[in-house]
Amino acid sequence: MQLRRDVFQAIADPTRRSILLLIASNSLTAGAIAANFETARPTVSRHLQILTECELVKQLQQGREVHYQLNVEKMKEVAAFVEPFRLLWEQRFDRLEEIMKQQ
Repeated sequence: MQLRRDVFQAIADPTRRSILLLIASNSLTAGAIAANFETARPTVSRHLQILTECELVKQLQQGREVHYQLNVEKMKEVAAFVEPFRLLWEQRFDRLEEIMKQQ
């Protein structure tokens, strides 16, 4: 039985966030992604597996190579969930700024 991974646990890891930023505009192979980190390639492969299981990353077979690319639709779902919180905090900071100006 495979456990379903949580998207927010996946993006909580700084290495996985860095991977998402790397492939945001270009699909890359695991080797090309790993070249950007000081960790071992199997470690980066494990991060890619977690991101793939969460559907944040898609695998594309191109000949003998597998390229990883950002799953934009899944990222839109994450952004839609976070947006109300961003708006709430933005409003709170605006109110705080107004209070500070009155001091």
